[in-house]
Formats: sequence, C-alpha cells, structure tokens
Amino acid sequence: MESDLYKKILIATDGSESGKQAINAGMEIARLSQGKVYALYVIDTAGYPHEMRDPKWKTAMEEHFKTFGLELTAIVEEAAETARVEVEFIILEGRPAEKILDFAEKHDVDMIVIGSVGKTDVERFLLGSVSEKVVRHAKVPVLVVHGKRQ
Repeated sequence: MESDLYKKILIATDGSESGKQAINAGMEIARLSQGKVYALYVIDTAGYPHEMRDPKWKTAMEEHFKTFGLELTAIVEEAAETARVEVEFIILEGRPAEKILDFAEKHDVDMIVIGSVGKTDVERFLLGSVSEKVVRHAKVPVLVVHGKRQ
C-alpha cells in the first residue's frame, strides 16, 4: 500500500525509551508509504551552564554527544534495514525544538515523529517540552510517541 501522503518523514530522536519507540513508529509509517526518513539528533547546547562553555569542557562535551549520536545512528540504521527504508541521519547543535522545526521546513518533510519524555507537570509548566513546542509550531502533522509503560 503506497501513499503519497508521507514520503518524507522526520524522526527526532534523543535516545530515550520514547525516542526509540518513535524510531519504530516512524520507520513503519515510512515502510507503508515507501518514503524516506530523516533521523535527527540535536545536541542541546543552549542548556550549558556558563562554566561549561570553557573550550576544554566544550570539546569534551561535544565529543561525548557526537559519540552518543553515532550510537543512535546504529539503532536507526538497524531499524531502517529491517523496514527496508531509505534513511539519512543528521546531527545538529542548538535548541532541539527550533532545530527540528527548521529542519522540517527546509527539507519540506510531510510528517514529524517525536518521542515524548515524561516530564512532571512542574517541569512542563516551567520549561515546556520539546515535543509540545514542536506540536504547537509545526506546519505538518506530528506524531508524539510515548515509551512503553511498565
């Protein structure tokens, strides 16, 4: 069953359980629509405390996050191979919601798939979550995937 509706799917992943579930859901949608997946991991540099902006510390943190991003690449590539879906993995730096939305618009994606990390009501009120910001501001459909419940 081929569909023209979701040919370009952006999966935003962060390594969380819900992020892994988002990978699976996005790959299945791409498989059914015979579409392409952009798997995006954003290194959140906006939240670094001032002390962490020291060049040595910044370099160490960047290396850590890039290594983590490469580990995610392996998970995404395995899921893409199983689903027989074309995938392109992208690592960006900045504010996650903004980077996700910018990438979606610049690459003309048809759908965004994102995990929902379960924040507390207080955290959500004070900070807002990435998935909530993406849902509010996206110009395309957004599928928010929750991790498996215990």
